[in-house]
Amino acid sequence: MGSKSKQKIMAMENTYTKQQEVKERALARRKVLLLRRLSLLLIITVAFSYILISTLISRNDLLKEKKQEKVKLEKTLAKLDKKKSLLKDEVVKLNDDEYIAKLARSEYFLSQDGEIIFNIPEPKEKEEEDELY
Repeated sequence: MGSKSKQKIMAMENTYTKQQEVKERALARRKVLLLRRLSLLLIITVAFSYILISTLISRNDLLKEKKQEKVKLEKTLAKLDKKKSLLKDEVVKLNDDEYIAKLARSEYFLSQDGEIIFNIPEPKEKEEEDELY
């Protein structure tokens, strides 16, 4: 089985075989171009998906922060509304002469004739409430 079994096969060279080779090359080139286009489309789709997902995640985080800030501001607003109502009550009271006299006696240790003033410290709850405002 030496050199006799190894025969060289020679391709036929006619127009039909040349046309078939041209068709095969064109088909191979089409496949390569199709793979390149599909690869490019896949890369663009992945990049676009990444951008959309990262934007969605960042917006979701921003929304959470804004909700927390809203809750905090609503609490602050409630405190300020309470303070506003207390100040309105204080304004109404300050229009009363008896209240002004009582306030002057308690805050500035003024007294009426025959009164004795005793200084009593305020409870701690009142001090904490004053610190909030």
